[in-house]
Amino acid sequence: FFQLQKKRRAATARRQHLKSAMLQLAVTEIEKEQAAKEVEKQNYLAEHCPPLSLPGSMQELQELCKKLHAKIESVDEERYDTEVKLQKTTKELEDLSQKLFDLRGKFKRPPLRRVRMSADAMLRALLGSKHKVCMDLRANLKQVKKEDTEKEKDLRDVGDWRKNIEEKSGMEGRKKMFEAGE
Repeated sequence: FFQLQKKRRAATARRQHLKSAMLQLAVTEIEKEQAAKEVEKQNYLAEHCPPLSLPGSMQELQELCKKLHAKIESVDEERYDTEVKLQKTTKELEDLSQKLFDLRGKFKRPPLRRVRMSADAMLRALLGSKHKVCMDLRANLKQVKKEDTEKEKDLRDVGDWRKNIEEKSGMEGRKKMFEAGE
């Protein structure tokens, strides 16, 4: 039991030592990357942004301003072009990732909840403020009145079994049945 505990302590101590060593390496790598980025930034600024020399006369200052405005305009155009390219590439990436996702076929359907909703509420949810028509389905139904037709009357008379038996009882009923048979 004690040997097992010693082994565990040694393993955890070794793990902690390796973790701290990896963190130290990561910190030094990050510092190196930041220094390299700073040097790259300085080189880029020295190459593309020459030091500013202010002329003494008013006309020379105006010329300098015109040149600066022209440079600003060209830089804005480049920035706009790169933004458009970036948007196109991100859209393409999204489309491709969606296609890849569809090809894998591992799409999980979200669990759907049952929601009771009237037709009005559903149209309001789908159309928003455009929904003006009231969809009371029962109000649009046609009103139908039952009329007593002769067929229905005959069916009701035949359906009344007491009346039917009274008519057929005795000689009159048999006579009617005999005459109906002819």
